[in-house]
Amino acid sequence: MTFDLSVLSGYWPQLAAGFGSTVWLCAAGAAMSGVLGVLLTVGQRRGGPWLAAVIRGYTALTLGLPLLVLLYVMFFVLPDFGVLLPAPLVGTVTLAIYYGPYVAEVIGAAVAAVPAGTVEAGVAIGMSPVAIARRIVAPQALPLLLPTLTGLLIGLVKDSALLSVISVHEFMFAAKAVVSDTYAPLEVYFVVALVYWAATSVVHFSTRHWERRLGRVHRVSLPR
Repeated sequence: MTFDLSVLSGYWPQLAAGFGSTVWLCAAGAAMSGVLGVLLTVGQRRGGPWLAAVIRGYTALTLGLPLLVLLYVMFFVLPDFGVLLPAPLVGTVTLAIYYGPYVAEVIGAAVAAVPAGTVEAGVAIGMSPVAIARRIVAPQALPLLLPTLTGLLIGLVKDSALLSVISVHEFMFAAKAVVSDTYAPLEVYFVVALVYWAATSVVHFSTRHWERRLGRVHRVSLPR
């Protein structure tokens, strides 16, 4: 068996288009996961006992399911109930439904780690809940939650490859099509592995930069 990347010479645009779709799917999935995570956190803390119980049940159910099972349910079962969605939308929503509870758990832990005295001080001087969240809680919680959110984002990028099983035309789907045309799985999946490694490395080092920056800002803002 020889290794010859020249067999892919006519397929780079196809692979690039697939990777572009993966970027958009991951960006949309990450954004929706973040919004859902915030809503779940607020609902569990401020929504009363019934809503908190529902959120805990949803979180426990989601955390106990493999992503692939949830993806199959969303794509193959929902149409039986009259819910017909395009495959890319199903994939994006499934990523959000799956990762949203993880984001909520991370946010909840980071907020709980914020010293209660700082929040009480904000209340004592008459700050609104929004101002307390923005000016007191967020600056202290962000440096704590960013490392774990980075791991979740990297996991989401890698898990996006599963969307190929429901025929979403993303990077892995394009790679499978190229393998079918070229019969060169070694070269194709070498490129796939390299691209996913590069993408997750960019995410890792970019967020490390923000971790250091937020850490410096937090240290400067602390009372001396």
